[in-house]
Amino acid sequence: MALAKSRFRSQFRLQAKDLSYLLSKGLPVICQHGQDFIEKRLAAAHIPNDGRQTPFHGHPVFVAQHATACCCRGCLQKWHLIPQGRELTEQEKDYLLEVLERWLCLEMQRNIQSNEH
Repeated sequence: MALAKSRFRSQFRLQAKDLSYLLSKGLPVICQHGQDFIEKRLAAAHIPNDGRQTPFHGHPVFVAQHATACCCRGCLQKWHLIPQGRELTEQEKDYLLEVLERWLCLEMQRNIQSNEH
């Protein structure tokens, strides 16, 4: 996938604070937050601040959104082929949450592996 080869996307990693928050709250709670962010920041057909609605830090899901190009409707169209100008379907919301969850799991595994060495 081209996304995996993107230098910009591949630079995103969870910093200690976000990783600690993820580990303390647990993946299910963080995914609930992700579901809420998708609903409030991405699901609408037209988002007034599209392209600027997702901070680069402050929550593990925000980092995951940028790493996976799930941060704005422009990126969703470019990288995931989800058209702009219409509301996201339930299937698309579920897909985005799965993408974010997979990235967060990989980050947790990467952290465990780096701590073993």
